[in-house]
Amino acid sequence: MAHTYFATEASELPHRDTILSISGLEFMQSVLDGKLPGAPIAQALNFTLHRVQDGVITFRGRPGFAQMNPMGTVHGGWYATILDSAMACAVMTKVPKGSLYTTLELKVNIIQPIPEGREVDSHGVVDHAGRSTGIATGKIVDCETGKLYATGSTTCMIMTP
Repeated sequence: MAHTYFATEASELPHRDTILSISGLEFMQSVLDGKLPGAPIAQALNFTLHRVQDGVITFRGRPGFAQMNPMGTVHGGWYATILDSAMACAVMTKVPKGSLYTTLELKVNIIQPIPEGREVDSHGVVDHAGRSTGIATGKIVDCETGKLYATGSTTCMIMTP
């Protein structure tokens, strides 16, 4: 069960030394357990970390009015952000102690619109995690019906400062 809390100012975010002192899997589990804060963007976009496994991450979200574009549909940036979060954090679970990652490339395919207020899961799964790159795929699905709303892929750079 998620116990995510969100930092309200930069000073509450984990220090880089804290992140480097544990493995990526330990880091993600600490966020899920509420020992470390979740990303502030997740709070702004109404999604939270829901599940952490080695190589697999799930974020759960419910886009509402604040995530709409002027046409009254969920903004494409919402799809991209929740998919990027799931896929890149899945790569993070494979990052060894002393290393970090960042997204290099992101691709999103929106298949159909998410109805406002519908609860969805964004699953990210690692396909490859090496010394310098990680590759993951993802999908956004309806929590109740399993309907597929979007898919994505990412390449992340794994680095040791």
